This record gives sequence, structure tokens and C-alpha cells, in this order.
Amino acid sequence: MANIDPTARVMDGAVIGDGTTIGPYCVIGPHAVIGANCELMSHVQVMGHTSIGNGCVISPFVALGGAPQDLSYRGEPTRLEIGSGCTLREGVTMNVGTVKGGGLTKVGDRGFFMNNSHVGHDCLVGNDVIFATSATLGGHCEIGDFVYIGGLSAVHQFTRIGPQVMVGGVCGVRGDVIPFGLVNGQYAVLEGLNIVGMKRRKFTRQRLTTVRAFYQKLFHGPGIFAERLERVQPMAGEDPAISEILAFIRDGKHRPLCLPAESGNRN
Repeated sequence: MANIDPTARVMDGAVIGDGTTIGPYCVIGPHAVIGANCELMSHVQVMGHTSIGNGCVISPFVALGGAPQDLSYRGEPTRLEIGSGCTLREGVTMNVGTVKGGGLTKVGDRGFFMNNSHVGHDCLVGNDVIFATSATLGGHCEIGDFVYIGGLSAVHQFTRIGPQVMVGGVCGVRGDVIPFGLVNGQYAVLEGLNIVGMKRRKFTRQRLTTVRAFYQKLFHGPGIFAERLERVQPMAGEDPAISEILAFIRDGKHRPLCLPAESGNRN
């Protein structure tokens, strides 16, 4: 059974999993579903139609399921879903979705969200991500697995960040970042591949060499970007990572691609 501090307020209708601890002065709304073996330390507020997976640890002053910061929202019963094994440090905020955005904000498993980081409405966040202090997502962002977002960095609404990307600190990310990319700068530019992350994912030396060669041809070869993109299409079969990057570029919708700083990379 759950362990609920007498100072906490758990509204009728809330579902609390076995082994979960609800600490002092937490407020749990009537539509909340909290999995087993979670720990809400104190002063945590869970609002709206919010579900939290098993084994999450939530620090003081976290606010989950609040209304989206979108002027079109009219109180519709949209949702926030948080996966299992996540750690949310002090002051983290995550909002429910909007009807026009699909009605769902979704966060995957095993995420680590440092203090004051924020996930905006209608975002889709993958597994095993790390958001450093005050990392912020605008609405409708898509974040892949194993992404690291540095402290005080902000991602523009509708931006996509592919899997295994590293975003440096104090970055404004205004364009889609290819899978395995490394971006940095006040207004983020693509600086190369996240080689450290790729090695952690067990990329062999041969695979790294192949993907690096592709990257150089795509972003630093002769001609404009559109021409280079056409030339590298046959390399899709050389490595799954290359195929993934090309598919990511092909599927772009709202935001331009984040490119290296050189002026020759205009698309």
C-alpha cells in the first residue's frame, strides 16, 4: 500500500500505486495516476490528467500536469504521460497538451531532469534523456532517445532533436538537429558528431569512420547543401546511422535544419 503523509492532499479519484510515498504537503489531483514505488518527496503538485510510471523520484516543488502555456487552451482534458524510472529534481515543470497539438505531452523512461527544467505542451520526449539545469522545451518539440540538453538552453517550439544529440549549455536551438549531432553556440550551430555518445552506444571504429565520412561530404563538401544532400543519398545503405540521419532530414516539417556556421551551408 502507499505511504501518504498526513499533511498531503490526495483528491478522491487519484490512483496511487503500491509502495509509493507521498511526502509532506504534496497535492495530488483527482485525475492523477501514480505508479508503484514512486517517491514524491514534499510540496509536489500533480494536476490535470497526469500519469506517472513506476519507480519515479520527484523532488520538492515540482509541478506536473499544469495547463499549457498556450492562449488557445480552454481547459480541455488533455494529458501528460511520464514513463518509469524518471528523476525530476527541484522545480521541474511539465504541462499537459493542447487539443490542436494532439492532446498529449509524453516523456519516456529513465529521464533525468535537473532543477527548473521545463517540458512544454505537446512535446514528445524519448527515453534516457538528460536535461541539465533550466533546460527548456517550447511547445510541440520532439526529442529523441539519449539526448543531452545543456544547462540554460532553450529549444524553440516545433523543433526536432534526433536521438543521441548533445546540446551545449546556454544555447538557443532554433533548427532541427540531426541524429548524433553536436550543437553549440548562443544560437546553436552544428559543430560535428556526438562521438562520445556514439562510443557509449557501442559504435565500432569502422562505423565511426563511415559516419564521419558521410558527415563531411554532407556538410563540408563542395556546392550548396541541397546538392550535397542529393549526392550522399546512395550512402544510406552503408550504415544504419546514415540512413537514420537522411530519414530525419527528409521528414522535416516546421523548422529549418541546424547547420554548421559556414555561409556555404545555406540550403
